[in-house]
Amino acid sequence: MKYINIANTDLKASNIIMGNMRLPQLSLVEAEELIRTAMDEGINFFDHADIYGKGKSEEIFSEAIQMNASIREKMIIQSKCGIRSGFFDFSKEYIISSVDGILKRLNTEYLDILLLHRPDPLMDPAEVAEAFEELYTNGKVKYFGVSNHNPAQIELLQKYIPYKLVVNQLQFSIAHTPMIDSGIALNMNIDQSINRDSSVLEYCRLHDITMQAWSPYQHGFFEGSFLGDVEKYPELNQVIDTIAEKYGLTNTAIATAWITRHPANIQVVLGTTKVERMKDACKGSDIRLTREEWYSIYKAAGNIVP
Repeated sequence: MKYINIANTDLKASNIIMGNMRLPQLSLVEAEELIRTAMDEGINFFDHADIYGKGKSEEIFSEAIQMNASIREKMIIQSKCGIRSGFFDFSKEYIISSVDGILKRLNTEYLDILLLHRPDPLMDPAEVAEAFEELYTNGKVKYFGVSNHNPAQIELLQKYIPYKLVVNQLQFSIAHTPMIDSGIALNMNIDQSINRDSSVLEYCRLHDITMQAWSPYQHGFFEGSFLGDVEKYPELNQVIDTIAEKYGLTNTAIATAWITRHPANIQVVLGTTKVERMKDACKGSDIRLTREEWYSIYKAAGNIVP
C-alpha cells in the first residue's frame, strides 16, 4: 500500500480509501469482514457521508467494527454533509447538527476531515466559516475540505474560512475524465476540448488540495462499471486485460493503478462491498504504469491524444 501525506495536515493516508455508501447492503458480519479486510490490506482511510443510507452506513460501520479508542486511532475518518432530501444545506445550524449526528453514529469524538458534499448555491460563506470555527474549537473536526467543487467555489469559501481546505473529492475514472480531457486537446475544435471543470485538477495541485476520485470504475453518473462491459467498451477492456496479464493482476487493479499513476497523488475511493474486489483494488495501489500503458488505456476509452 502506498501512503501519501495530505498537505497542510498531519495525516499520512493510504492512497486507497474505503467508501461506505453501500454498507447497508451488508449484514454486520459481512460489514466487519469488509472493514477488517481493508485494514489488513493497508487501508487506513474511511469515507462516509451523513446521506449514505440516511446515516445507516455510519451506524453499521461503528457497530460492525465495535468502535473503540484503540481502533479509532488506527483510522483516518472522513465524512460529508450538506445534502438533504431534495436540496442542499450549508447553513451553520445544519452543518453543526450534521456533525453531531455523524459523531454519534460513528461513536467517535472527532472527525479527521469534514467535507461539504455538493455546492449549495444559497451558501453564505461567512456562515460556513462560523460553523467550521465552532467545530474546530470544540475539537469535533480537525480538517476541512469539499466535494464536487470547482475552483471559484473553493476560492469563495477560502476567502472566509481561516482553515486551509485540504481535500476535494471528485468523480474520476478511466471512463470519466473531464479533469484531463480539455488540457490534452487544448484549442482543438472538438468536444474533448471543452473545459467542463474550470481546470480543477490544476487548481488543486497549485493549492495543495488532495483530490479523491469517487466512482473509480464507473462510467456516467452511476451508469455501471466499464470493467467487463465489452459491449460499450470493447477496446478499453481488451487493453486493460492485456496490461493486467502482463503484471499478473486483475482489471480492477489496473483501473486503480491508472488513477494512482497520476503525479497529483489522487486517492481512490472504493465503493465495493466485495472482499475480493477490495483486495484486487489494493494491489493497484503502488503499481506504476508506464507512460505508454497509461496513454494506451486513455485512448482506448475513446479519447484523442493529438
